[in-house]
Amino acid sequence: MAADYRVSMANPKLKSVTKTPQDANVIARRKPAGAVGTAYSLAEREEIFRRFSVQRPEPRGELEHTNPFTLVVAVALSAQATDVGVNKATRALFKVADTPEKMLDLGEERLRDYIRTIGLYRNKAKNVIALSQMLVDQFSGKVPETRDELVRLPGVGRKTANVVLSMAFGQATMAVDTHIFRIANRIRLAPGKTPDEVEVRLMKVIPNHYLYHAHHWLILHGRYTCKARRPECERCIIADLCKSPEKSWDVPAPLVELPPQVIGEAVE
Repeated sequence: MAADYRVSMANPKLKSVTKTPQDANVIARRKPAGAVGTAYSLAEREEIFRRFSVQRPEPRGELEHTNPFTLVVAVALSAQATDVGVNKATRALFKVADTPEKMLDLGEERLRDYIRTIGLYRNKAKNVIALSQMLVDQFSGKVPETRDELVRLPGVGRKTANVVLSMAFGQATMAVDTHIFRIANRIRLAPGKTPDEVEVRLMKVIPNHYLYHAHHWLILHGRYTCKARRPECERCIIADLCKSPEKSWDVPAPLVELPPQVIGEAVE
């Protein structure tokens, strides 16, 4: 496959020709197949996500929730916090406030008591109350199903909106969190300087039929295998395909289906 990533030297005249801007454009179009912001050919990308699909046929997010509203709240609370920490706080919260109306009845001060173990809890409590009020006032208490409407909610950015669109409404989106941003750059799947840039590239390079679950496959791969401090390459099912300069292992781990995820008692 290495030949896919080298500029062909079959025409030695390319070295000596003075390139006009038009010539440069012609040569730029001679990039290898699949090099649309990725180091992998289409065949390699197909194989990467095929393996992910075998390992985790039905991947799921790890934030506990019971409906679209509790999902919005959980994702908003998860900024600069761990899913485990958010789940511990929201288990009790969602038993008493699982709708915007109930959250408003609870009030900001009592909400803070439930989430004070989460970082930036004071500001997050303000946002949750504000987004609950907006949902009641402008959306009849229902979580909207478009990104443009979701990002209008206080405390909801593009990443949160993408998670909600995917998990609550079944839309194929790519929410670029720290795990996905790291993975996309580390393995050169869709390198980019910003989350938005990585998102755009991932949406282009991931085969369409794998796109719906790709967000969770990449997050879980980054969380449990391609870890931030030391990637566990010996446990990686794509070790032979990976093009990361950090790679320490070339033999893929056995491709077997993992046990079903156990998310938490709040998920029905």
